[in-house]
Amino acid sequence: MSATYTAKDITVLEGLEAVRKRPSMYIGSTGPRGLHHLIYEAVDNSVDEALAGYCKNISVKIKEGNLVVVSDDGRGIPVDIIPKYKKPAVEIVLTMLHAGGKFGGEGYKVSGGLHGVGISVVNALSESLTVEVKRDGKTYKQSFRHGKPVTGLETVGGTKRSGTTITFMPDKSVFEEINFNFETVGQRMREIAFLNKNLKIELVDERTEHSREALYKYSGGIVDFVKHLNSTKEPLHKKVIYFESIEGGNQVEVAMQYNTGYTESVFTFANNINTQEGGTHLSGFKSALTRTINDYARKKGLLKEKEDNLSGEDIREGLAAILSVKLREPQFEGQTKTKLGNMEIRGLVESTVGSKLDEFLEENPQTARLVVNKVIQAARARAAARKARELTRRKGLLESTSLPGKLADCSMQDPALSEIYLVEGDSAGGSAKLARDRSFQAILPLKGKILNVEKARLNKVLSSEEIQAIITALGTGVSEDFDIGNLRYYKIIIMTDADVDGAHIRTLILTFFYRHMLPLIEAGHVYIAQPPLYRVKHGGLTKYFYKDRELETYLSGLNKEVDLQRYKGLGEMNSDQLWDTTMNPETRTLLRVNLEDVITADEIFSILMGDKVEPRREFIQKHAKDVRFLDI
Repeated sequence: MSATYTAKDITVLEGLEAVRKRPSMYIGSTGPRGLHHLIYEAVDNSVDEALAGYCKNISVKIKEGNLVVVSDDGRGIPVDIIPKYKKPAVEIVLTMLHAGGKFGGEGYKVSGGLHGVGISVVNALSESLTVEVKRDGKTYKQSFRHGKPVTGLETVGGTKRSGTTITFMPDKSVFEEINFNFETVGQRMREIAFLNKNLKIELVDERTEHSREALYKYSGGIVDFVKHLNSTKEPLHKKVIYFESIEGGNQVEVAMQYNTGYTESVFTFANNINTQEGGTHLSGFKSALTRTINDYARKKGLLKEKEDNLSGEDIREGLAAILSVKLREPQFEGQTKTKLGNMEIRGLVESTVGSKLDEFLEENPQTARLVVNKVIQAARARAAARKARELTRRKGLLESTSLPGKLADCSMQDPALSEIYLVEGDSAGGSAKLARDRSFQAILPLKGKILNVEKARLNKVLSSEEIQAIITALGTGVSEDFDIGNLRYYKIIIMTDADVDGAHIRTLILTFFYRHMLPLIEAGHVYIAQPPLYRVKHGGLTKYFYKDRELETYLSGLNKEVDLQRYKGLGEMNSDQLWDTTMNPETRTLLRVNLEDVITADEIFSILMGDKVEPRREFIQKHAKDVRFLDI
């Protein structure tokens, strides 16, 4: 019997009901990422006022109970009545999707809120929200609950100031957990301040357990941003190269500085939005940079006639750069806004970078020679790396007795059903081989600490036998030869000891993946195994614990003596224990490695694995209290 499908089966979601029904469609998730997105959306409204030239100060306060207050000194959301709806504009902005001053009016010439759903989505996903508007000598106030008005717009006093204050409490029935992270919010606020020269953003955490505050204001704008990117590295030249151009209402800003390292840190923004997938502006930048450096090297005889042109990868080695464009009509790919599509901006970026960079190189010959010499060294190293990559392609390389780690492959041929454990040490590797399910679990033991790729060019990276083993086992190739379509295992699981050395080895492996196989992380293929810290036996019962607090809670409820074992290494577990706790899909816990903020990730890898000691010391001192376990 077939089910009926008639008009009565059609549901129309009105107002903000669609947002509450499918919140992830609008904010990405109902986990921590989506929760923090609420603050960003509220702040973006204030930033749009700054872009329009009317706001100089933004305040973000996290109060007890995770109540958030976002204030600015902009013009204030309009409060006059919109005739069509017979309601004040501020209410329409907060209760209707695609309502705002960003759709062709003169309210905003440049805006990051392309889709116009920001602040109304915050309202929809809040248990309560109050808006206070100061403008035209009066203070207005209106309250909402679950996105719906509970009061009308009221005049509550007079004022000589202007601006908007949004106070909201995220809805407990929507989000998995409501707990804002000061560092996470601070990273985004700092980024916004860098991108908007002289905009002052105050972030205050008033929660008793977390009380702290930070102030972000940068008179140098993106020049200060580049200095920040290179603060953990050794700059090749002192002065940050900066230029800008405005044409037809579109603005291009570029700041760049080379360092002595080997990684490329080029980040692009459009209307303050981090365009992680690049787009037309990045294409224009890369094209102009490659052409200009090659032309200069040829013109000055630094590149001989018979030598090939320097590649874009060579030219961007050790480059820290920020490219920020501001457009009247940005065209982003999708609601995520991670790729810019405006064709006209490519030409503007290309012509700006081409002419201004050429001018800079001619006027600063010493810096120009330093840059070109570094690039030529990079080209020679890349040629050597090309030969090294050929070694990793050789059929049957993993069967070679010269490799320190021997792959124990699985019998499964389907990558989607297969997984590989990268295991620290031969002892743990032996236990893992005995413990595994041979049908779908492969084991690759790694001897000692692999090469720190943060301090090495690709040719040296590929000369490392341990790294060769990883590359060949995964099957994807590396660097420009990387092809995720050839991945042999959809789960790549890093399994190291629960001690300082294990954490270091894990970080070294993650650094390699981040710098040379980034798509693996972006696609969610990289995981971290969670071996237990303790085994407790009492009576005939055996239990495993992964956190100190869990163990303490359990022991406090027992009156009898127990046999307690602290595992300092995977090799201390027999194969049955390793399978039950760490490798059995039915009982194990895996942490998936996610990449939410590429700029912060780049910074942390540079701090932890780079040459400079002082930033690493400061990082450790600052985050020591957050360490989950530490053996001395």
